[in-house]
Amino acid sequence: MLFAVGIYAVLGGVIGVACHNRPQDTTDANGNRLAITPFDKHRIQSLLGDHRFTNLKEKKFGLIHEGKHLQVETSLEMPLQNFLFSRLNTTTSRHIAIIAMEPRTGRVLAMVSFDKEDATNNLCLNSHFPAASIFKVVTAAAAIEKHHFKPNTVMTYNGKKYTLYKSQLKEKKNKWTRKITLKDSFAQSVNPVFGKLGALHLKRSDLMAYADAFGFNRQIDFEIPLPPSSIIITDDPYQRAEIASGFNRITRISPLHGALMASAIVNSGRLIEPTIVDRIKNEKGDTIYRGKAVTVQQAIKPAGAETITGLMTETIKSGTSRKIFRGYKRDKILSRLNIGGKTGSIDNDNHDVRYDWFVGFAEEKNGSEKIVFSIVVGHEKYIGIRAAAYAKMAMKHYFKNHFAGITKKNKDNAEG
Repeated sequence: MLFAVGIYAVLGGVIGVACHNRPQDTTDANGNRLAITPFDKHRIQSLLGDHRFTNLKEKKFGLIHEGKHLQVETSLEMPLQNFLFSRLNTTTSRHIAIIAMEPRTGRVLAMVSFDKEDATNNLCLNSHFPAASIFKVVTAAAAIEKHHFKPNTVMTYNGKKYTLYKSQLKEKKNKWTRKITLKDSFAQSVNPVFGKLGALHLKRSDLMAYADAFGFNRQIDFEIPLPPSSIIITDDPYQRAEIASGFNRITRISPLHGALMASAIVNSGRLIEPTIVDRIKNEKGDTIYRGKAVTVQQAIKPAGAETITGLMTETIKSGTSRKIFRGYKRDKILSRLNIGGKTGSIDNDNHDVRYDWFVGFAEEKNGSEKIVFSIVVGHEKYIGIRAAAYAKMAMKHYFKNHFAGITKKNKDNAEG
């Protein structure tokens, strides 16, 4: 079975627009210089059609193109890839999709998928998952930059946290009115607060602009065909409230796009293209394609990204992920990390699957290593391993290996 392929390379650690079509020079057996026309992402997509990187077990693989044998080296970190695949709880889930990514470069480090109905389907590329409260990241960005909301800006709401009735969008104050900061409403995913932001503060153009900035309704280049995530926003205040809070099934997103959103927050607001292949070599060992990491655009300003980073860390400390991450400050691995995230949950259209999201990041406190995750689990009758729990175990596994590598390197240097 052929797999989809693409290429990635970072030259000198610089992030910029790739120059994919420039011929590369090499030499033949007599030392004569030859020009090799490289592949670009679109040509690779067309060449390999519907083949997808569904649960690869090896970092490298071969393929035949026009009678020539090519060697493809992926960006996957196989210890993490295989670890996550081995930990999938498929007994209570209909769907599971896990993406781990290097945020600075867009390199996909793990891509794991389980589809109960089609084992060959790569759900990480499926753009039909309802975004749910993951979209609150976009709404928060718009509120912070367009209307100067701060983490400690106080909002009010009536009723329950996770409902969204039209009556909850009215600016009324009575003995049942609750006060809450933007930071806590984000961490606790309070729908009426974000509904009010959409209905009473943010215009349709505001939400559309920031949805576009984060990559909705647009084609994002990838070595594998990646359908766009989609959103529709009207001038109806209640519909805007539904969109802003994620209380709808209209806004759709792929797990891979969720990782790009998290990367934008970690990257000081830069939205980048994903990549899953480091290089392709021909039969002679020549690299026939090299590229650079590509910045799509600046989704938000660095200051806004820093503010949202703080909101996401509060989700771990006191919000919807606090139970799963309880005790992380005492954990020998997690205590060395800054961790943030956003959760979301919503039923499918038939109400027989409960989608459970975690989109977030982990970064060294005393180092430069960073990783982002986007995970969605479709629970059936019973709730199995939650998305945030998969993220937690992935963080521990990845950084355990990372810290062990640093220790070994220091030891080798001392002995040398």
